[in-house]
Amino acid sequence: MFNKEECLKIIAKHRADEVVVATMGVTVPWGQISDHPLDYASVGSAMGHAADFGLGIALARPDKKVLVLNGDGSMLMCLGTLATVTALNKPAHNFYLFVCENGSYEVTGNQPTPGGQNFSFTTIARGAGFEKFYEFDDPNSLDASLPSILAEAGPTLINLKIALANEPPPTRSAEHAVRFLRGTLAESTHELREALNA
Repeated sequence: MFNKEECLKIIAKHRADEVVVATMGVTVPWGQISDHPLDYASVGSAMGHAADFGLGIALARPDKKVLVLNGDGSMLMCLGTLATVTALNKPAHNFYLFVCENGSYEVTGNQPTPGGQNFSFTTIARGAGFEKFYEFDDPNSLDASLPSILAEAGPTLINLKIALANEPPPTRSAEHAVRFLRGTLAESTHELREALNA
């Protein structure tokens, strides 16, 4: 098992010009590691919809890879997204869904997620029809494998078994230390659209 910052640094290391959609407990840590125009904070709307949003971008821009940095709590709230991804007539070959699994609803107080050790996101992904799914619990394996995973066509689910942390709920404010949390959700969405069209 490794910590959240370790896994995010590895993703940032191997990231080129992909869109990265971050949500909940990974938002601020990602923003402290990366300051790319194609970074997007899915914060300020209903919890659990970062994967849906990222899928929409992937479908609208098949020329651009989309990495979604989701939490296990957020993923549990919208498991139906996995079935939506695989039910498409044309696969979202540019969609890569990372699930940072620490077994808790971290930003609301670390309440345990249901299922505990008996729940498997890779098993659910397989059952939903994903052909590519991976699970990592140490940084060396992720670092060694991620370049080839991102070189493959998706859709792909990558489950990251990370340690429990205590990230507070992410907020937006004009003075926020993390750039992509300084505007409103609408402003951030407009900025992402401009960056994609640049």
